[in-house]
Amino acid sequence: MSFLSKQFIDVIQWTEPENGILAYRYPMEDMEIQNGGKLTVRESQAAIFVNEGRIADVFAPGLYTLTTQTLPILTYIMNWDKAFKSPFKSDVYFLSTRVNTDQRWGTATPITIRDKEFGAIRMRGYGIYSYKIADPKVFHQKISGTRDIYHVAELEGQLRNTIVARMTDSFAQSTVPFLDMAANQQALGEKIAENLKPAFMDFGLSLESFVVENISLPDELQKMLDQRISMNMIGDMGKYTQFQVAQSIPVAAANEGGGVAGMGVGLGAGLAMGQTMMNAMRPGEAPPAGGGGGAAPAGAAPVGGGPGGGTPAAPTAAAGAKFCINCGHSIPKPAKFCSECGSAQQ
Repeated sequence: MSFLSKQFIDVIQWTEPENGILAYRYPMEDMEIQNGGKLTVRESQAAIFVNEGRIADVFAPGLYTLTTQTLPILTYIMNWDKAFKSPFKSDVYFLSTRVNTDQRWGTATPITIRDKEFGAIRMRGYGIYSYKIADPKVFHQKISGTRDIYHVAELEGQLRNTIVARMTDSFAQSTVPFLDMAANQQALGEKIAENLKPAFMDFGLSLESFVVENISLPDELQKMLDQRISMNMIGDMGKYTQFQVAQSIPVAAANEGGGVAGMGVGLGAGLAMGQTMMNAMRPGEAPPAGGGGGAAPAGAAPVGGGPGGGTPAAPTAAAGAKFCINCGHSIPKPAKFCSECGSAQQ
């Protein structure tokens, strides 16, 4: 009798030895629960009695005396008499109902969505969420089962993939552009959480919080977005081009050897570059004929010539003619003297 009395369990209780345990099977083996024994269920716990493979009862936090009167469902299953005094056997499972915080989620690879502003884009995101067991019976039936111990890590992959799938559905149904999503991550997290709660409840879980820490584009798309933002910040491209030309003039002048002559050449190069850029910004406009100034007709006299000097602005020699080496006047090639200034020619 002494040996048999040691096999009877008088007190059933459990405290979590470590973090990350969702369900724990109380070690019964061939031991029997003494009729009138005590069951202690602490706050943040729930206890499930399973008899002959079926859930007999679920106990919330509290102290219980185990008799056939306190187990009406179990009594009904076994069809026991209310005065039954013998010990009984039953599998007891403890479940942790506290909130599991700081659970990480993230997209393993970028997901493709259709954006209102950019069209089809690929995006990625990550954040944290928290959950707890809300329905111990459903969780035991669908998730933990008859395992001796069930950890949070064993459920992590399932929940993460569920989150990514539902998040993709949320983006597909949303008409909010990507840039607005990134600027309102709290509202985005609340919207995704509403779509996730039914999926969690299907596992007997309650989604307590869901936070979107970051959503972004892959590196190659992010560079293109940065370029677009830069162009928008520039604003008036014409003024920006003028500013760039003004900034380049000192550099161009310095590269031409300095001095007044070099500055003039640099200025001309800068203006030419600015004109080219402005024309590129207006592809619908054709460039003016003759480069803007117009070439002098063949045989016409150069502008600004005379004995007093002054370099012609744009002298053009007619066919069979040459320029005077002194005044620049157009003269026939065989002429030995300039008809304008009288200078001898080579």
